[in-house]
Amino acid sequence: MTHHETFPSLSTDQVAALVELARQGSLRAAAEALHITEQGARNRLVALEQRLGVQLYRKARGMRRTTPLTAEGRRLLPHAVVFLERAAGLCELFAELPPARQVNVVASQYLIGYVLIDVVRRFHAARPDLRVRLLARTEQEIEQVLREDPDTWIGVAAPYDAGTELEYTHLFSMDFSLIVPRRHPLAKGTGRVPLRQLVDEPMILYETGSTGRRHVIEAFRHEGLEPRVEMEATNTDLIVRMVEAGLGVSIVPLLSGGAVTRGHRVAIRQLAAKIRPIDSGILTRRGEPLPADAGTFVEFVKGTQCK
Repeated sequence: MTHHETFPSLSTDQVAALVELARQGSLRAAAEALHITEQGARNRLVALEQRLGVQLYRKARGMRRTTPLTAEGRRLLPHAVVFLERAAGLCELFAELPPARQVNVVASQYLIGYVLIDVVRRFHAARPDLRVRLLARTEQEIEQVLREDPDTWIGVAAPYDAGTELEYTHLFSMDFSLIVPRRHPLAKGTGRVPLRQLVDEPMILYETGSTGRRHVIEAFRHEGLEPRVEMEATNTDLIVRMVEAGLGVSIVPLLSGGAVTRGHRVAIRQLAAKIRPIDSGILTRRGEPLPADAGTFVEFVKGTQCK
C-alpha cells in the first residue's frame, strides 16, 4: 500500500466546513462564517464525505433539528475540532522560533581560505544557534566595510591603515618565505637565500598598497636593492599558481602547517633577510561595544589556535 493510500488527503477547509456547520446550525450560516458561498461550503462537505465514505450531514430540508449532523457527523465532530487545533499548532510552530542570529565577518580571501573556514566550522558545531557569514574583501575594502556597514562588526585581516577609527587585536604572525618553481635553480639549495640573489628574478608580488607587498619592498630597499616586479596578484592562491606555472618567483607569508602550498609543484626556501612578518588579527570599530553575538564569536576566535 502506498503512502497516499494509507493517509487520506483530508483538507482543513473540508473539516472546517463540518465544524462550522455544527456550530452555526445551517449550511448558509456556516458559509457566512467561512466567508464562502453556500455552494462552496456544500462542495467541501461532499468532498469530505467522499473521502471518509459516510454521510455527515442531512441534506434534505424538513423539520428543524438540534443539529444538521448525522450520527456519523456527530461522532467525527470532536476529532475534527482537534484536527483543526493541531493544524493551527503546526502553522504556529515555526513562528514561535526566534529569528536566525547571524554575525557578519569581513576578511581577506587568504584568511578565510586557510584559517576562518575551519574556525567557523568549529564555531557552528559549538554554537548551532548562531551563524557566521563570511565576506571576502581586500585589505582596504575590509576597513572600508567596517567604517560604513553598521551590520558588520568584525574584520579579520592584516591591518592596512586602521588609523584611529578601528581597533586592532593581534591573533598571530606569519613569516615570509621564498617560493620558486620546482625546476628552478634556487629550488635545489638548502641555505638561506639573500635578497641580492633575487634582484634579477621576475618577481610576482601582491597588489600595490597591500601590507604584504609593502613589507617585501621595504626589505629590498633596506639593503639598497629594488626587486624586478613582473606581475601582481590580489591573493596568495593565485601567486602560488603563477609561480608553479613558471611565470616568476615570489615572497609570500606562509602558515606553518603548509596548507598554502600543499599540492602545488613549488619549492620553499627561507630568506637571509629579515622581512617584517604579517600580523593578522581582529578589527573592530573603536569605541563601539560589540553586540553579544559578535563578542561571542570574537572570544571563540581568540581562544582558537588559528595558525
